Amino acid sequence: REALSAASKELRGASEELRELAHGLDPAILRESGLGPAIRSLVDRCPTPASLELQIDKRFSRPVETTAYFVVAEALANVTKHALASNVVVRVRADAGLLVVEVEDDGRGGAETARGSGLRGLADRVAAAGGRFDVGSGARGGTRVAAELPIPA
Repeated sequence: REALSAASKELRGASEELRELAHGLDPAILRESGLGPAIRSLVDRCPTPASLELQIDKRFSRPVETTAYFVVAEALANVTKHALASNVVVRVRADAGLLVVEVEDDGRGGAETARGSGLRGLADRVAAAGGRFDVGSGARGGTRVAAELPIPA
């Protein structure tokens, strides 16, 4: 019963998030609490064991926060669907006028922006925000998705 109750709660949360996204809105947690708590929520709900290295202590502009959020959300979704990973690390930090977002897993690798519409869409979203986007896999597998977003002064 406990597991069913927890699964039902997760499903309700995911459904609400999907409704918001379908209407083009930022997720409520992002609007109300900011990027740190919103990303922590994504990491906490990730079915693959995940850790978060968060080095931000302020709010950023809405476009920057929204773009960073979607980079993490799509990367974690891809890890769950495709990577066969046993671990994923999400890193977010502000550094020299940039918000740097990285999602790195230890899965089978092979992700490319040319292969899937999700990663291609992220690359376009990051470029529209004036940032840089990169996807790479190591020789031993794993995938690293990274975005650098300029932080307006």
